[in-house]
Amino acid sequence: MIIGGVDEAGRGSIIGPLVVAGVSLQESKISRLKEIGVKDSKLLTAKTRTKMYDEIISIVDQYQIQVIDAGEVDDSVFQKGLNKLEAKAMARIIDQLHAVEVYVDCCDINPDRYRQSILSHLDRKLTVHSLHHADRINTAVSAASILAKVTRDSNVQKIRMRHRGIGSGYPSDEQTMQFLRQFVAKRKCAPAFARKSWKPMQAMLAGLEQKKLLT
Repeated sequence: MIIGGVDEAGRGSIIGPLVVAGVSLQESKISRLKEIGVKDSKLLTAKTRTKMYDEIISIVDQYQIQVIDAGEVDDSVFQKGLNKLEAKAMARIIDQLHAVEVYVDCCDINPDRYRQSILSHLDRKLTVHSLHHADRINTAVSAASILAKVTRDSNVQKIRMRHRGIGSGYPSDEQTMQFLRQFVAKRKCAPAFARKSWKPMQAMLAGLEQKKLLT
């Protein structure tokens, strides 16, 4: 039986894209993924993830990666919500895989609601399992998480080459937030690669507008 796994990287970041990746493979090949050490990407070093990327691609039957830029994330957050964007992206990935049974890492507090959201966007019928922490408990999802993370890291590195000091790209990183504060103060706008729908960025832009009113 061909099974699939789908996961994302960069959901909570304020800089850079949201990346959704999926893999499909014969169930008998799962042991090969385990042999090379595939597990949740967050438990691996960047060097190990990068090394595994090509190994995973050589083992799986198919893989698909979708990069969603900050602007598209913003549009979805302002209109329909991030969960719906992610469910739709996962459905597009699943439709391109030949798996008959797919496991996805669930971002919704309600796994069945998220599963139903994905099913509503699919063009074909198949079994979808929506699980919290699927990247930790399902090897196919773990493999997808590595592809997603390496792809996102590569995209963030391209931004880093043009803009020093962006940090990890997450709002919990003070270096990232300091970079954004300085960028907004100097350019009087948010960078194109930052998510304007995130509350910290909205606060910075609101502060900028307030200063304009006072001058």
